[in-house]
Amino acid sequence: MKMLPITTSELSKSREYQSFRSSIPLRKIVVDSDGLKGWKVYDSSPKSIKCPLVCLPPVSGTADIYFKQILGLSAKGYRVIAVEPPVYWDVKEWCNGFRRLLDYLQLKKVHLFGASLGGFLAQKFAEYDTQSSRVASLILCNTFLDTSIFSYHDSAGMFWILPSLVLKKMVMGNFRTDKVDNEIVDAIDFMVERLDSLSQQDLASRLTINCINSSVQTEKIRYLPITIIDVFDEYALSNDVREDMYKSYPNAKLAHLKNGGNFPYLSRPAEVNLHLQIHLRQFDGGEFAASFREQFIEKESS
Repeated sequence: MKMLPITTSELSKSREYQSFRSSIPLRKIVVDSDGLKGWKVYDSSPKSIKCPLVCLPPVSGTADIYFKQILGLSAKGYRVIAVEPPVYWDVKEWCNGFRRLLDYLQLKKVHLFGASLGGFLAQKFAEYDTQSSRVASLILCNTFLDTSIFSYHDSAGMFWILPSLVLKKMVMGNFRTDKVDNEIVDAIDFMVERLDSLSQQDLASRLTINCINSSVQTEKIRYLPITIIDVFDEYALSNDVREDMYKSYPNAKLAHLKNGGNFPYLSRPAEVNLHLQIHLRQFDGGEFAASFREQFIEKESS
């Protein structure tokens, strides 16, 4: 059964989104040995930056949900890459695939920005990758440390056989449109479109990773520069989950948004982009700079 798509959202019809789609090509990069699993990638360039900001989506997201970050930050000289994974059924498989993607893109270090499941996987990749140290820093938005917070743990092993409609309804239960402003409504509409575009296998695999028993060993990665971006209005995760993040990363910088809902990178892009710039600014002028402008200035002054 296929979920009926909603009317084209305001964000999809916006000039900004149309400009993004016409100026940033979508690439499909196959990195696995079976030759079938392709990552979808938007890369704002320039390729001379070898430590870019890489954005990881939540369960319902596709790579283009970060179009406002790509456009806004690339205009300021930053290289921003948004990725969308192929079907992986466990965290280790996902991390191995992501490592191969970084190899293909010839990226020795990256700054990871992840929302919800994307934030969880950013942490897990940093944890798995401590020996080669591919992660320069983390920016975590509305995310979590432990999948046990979700109520589907016992049934996660059965997601692969559930119809798309059932899986989409599970996700959409967190998409509340009451008591929110137009920007949040537009963000939700856009995300519903993205959700509707996902195949049964895409969604089932993401929900499996999201809900099957797994947690972050924060002691392995808390040495990294970390910024936690949180909203203070209603969103899918509880206050207890947010407090656990703060306790587990006592040295992290906190970036609080008064509101923004589940998808502040769409509903409050100016604020999110500002916090991303503040986070990345600490690397300006060094080998892990994410901005071409800063590298150029350093070269000219040397």
